Amino acid sequence: MQSIWKEAAVEKTADQERVEKKRRFVQPDAYVLLFFVALICAIVTYILPAGEFKRIIKGDITLTVPGSFHFVHSHPTGFVDFFTKIQNGMVMGAPLIFLILFTSGALAVIEKSGAIDAFLKSTLTRFRHRLLFLIIPVGFILSALGTTGIVVNSVIAFIPLGLFIARGLKLDAIFGVSLIYLGTYAGWNVPVFAPQTLGLSQRIAELPLFSGIGYRIIIYLTFLGGTLLYVYLYARKIRKDPTKSILGPESFTSETAMIGTEVETTVKVSLQQKLILSFAGLSLLGFIIFSQIFKWTENEMAGLFIFIAIGAGLIARMSANDIALTFIQGCKQMVYGALIVGMARAVGLILNDAKILDTIVNALVHLLEPLSPIAASIGMYIGSAALHFLISSGSGESTVLMPILVPLADLLHITRQVAVQTVMLGEGVVNTINPTSGVLMGVLAMSGISYGKWLKFMLPLTAVWFVLGLIFIIIGMMINWGPY
Repeated sequence: MQSIWKEAAVEKTADQERVEKKRRFVQPDAYVLLFFVALICAIVTYILPAGEFKRIIKGDITLTVPGSFHFVHSHPTGFVDFFTKIQNGMVMGAPLIFLILFTSGALAVIEKSGAIDAFLKSTLTRFRHRLLFLIIPVGFILSALGTTGIVVNSVIAFIPLGLFIARGLKLDAIFGVSLIYLGTYAGWNVPVFAPQTLGLSQRIAELPLFSGIGYRIIIYLTFLGGTLLYVYLYARKIRKDPTKSILGPESFTSETAMIGTEVETTVKVSLQQKLILSFAGLSLLGFIIFSQIFKWTENEMAGLFIFIAIGAGLIARMSANDIALTFIQGCKQMVYGALIVGMARAVGLILNDAKILDTIVNALVHLLEPLSPIAASIGMYIGSAALHFLISSGSGESTVLMPILVPLADLLHITRQVAVQTVMLGEGVVNTINPTSGVLMGVLAMSGISYGKWLKFMLPLTAVWFVLGLIFIIIGMMINWGPY
């Protein structure tokens, strides 16, 4: 009897240790992480000497003068200053914060009409029995929604559709998830028209909003093509031999992998829904054109999404009150992601106001100076990829990194457009393997795929993405990709 009690005690102790380990390694929230980053930066203002470079204004941008660094009087961050910097960061980030909120509000109105859901369902069901003809259109549509920042976190809602298609094709859950999730993120990872990351980074770098669109479209199409080919080859392989499925042959009959996959298979896009989608698409196309002609910024784009919300609501025959309430509900869903822009901006303010940002930049210059500009740009690329495991928010990472990389790029003869792209590609290539990503963890939980199995599937594609990123950064350096 005593031995039984001892064994039970040992098991209880082991269980307690496992629970404590889980508690000990809980990933901190993005806001908590950024708060401590800001706190560390505030402490560093008392340690690092203050300094600054001379800067000159050339046209619409401010350029850093190489070799002009000099030490100045220190302005460390005080106790009260630390907390007001967070408020100031929110104020400075207001244009982008409201753009993100209004984008979500407009999408909520469109989604309430059922237009997006019906369009995706009809496309998926129409091609579910033709593998290649299914992957290409679905991947292209989802990637277009991803590269414009329209569907990112909300991709989780469409995972059951992918699992349903996988079951219909007698393929495993990994195929269903990759069709939807990777289809979307093949675009989001290399944004062409996403205000949350690309727009934010370009504004910090003082670049015209969404400039360099031609080269970015080439990058986007290349990443998309490689991703869809990888998904197709995997599907073809396991269709020929189910034992080669990463999940194992038993996954094809697994009921747990298909939870929540019962979806309507006879959905058709109504004329009203077609009008709503056409209206939203033409409005976005118009903005792309006019932003190049009239140099529109995030302010005009925020106004555009208010216009889209009202127009889509009227086409859907929603009342004025219904449009307003739905819009506000959509905004509420993105408060977390929007305010993190201001939180991250506070970090840059602490470094900048204490005049130690240039001190850090000067140290990095001396570290990277022996390298060629191409090698230095690759270093930026790898560094941003590594940082993304700590700051899983794309907008948060952009706000932290860009104030440092912009003057560094000027001093190392790297164009600001290339510097922006190093951050986009760096965070993009690790997005779909990042264990701190709430979206990835939600997708895996919904589909019943373990992180280890997903990593086994994703690592070859991640390696391909990484090499493609290197190639495009090097080409960008070689062609002096600008405008500056």
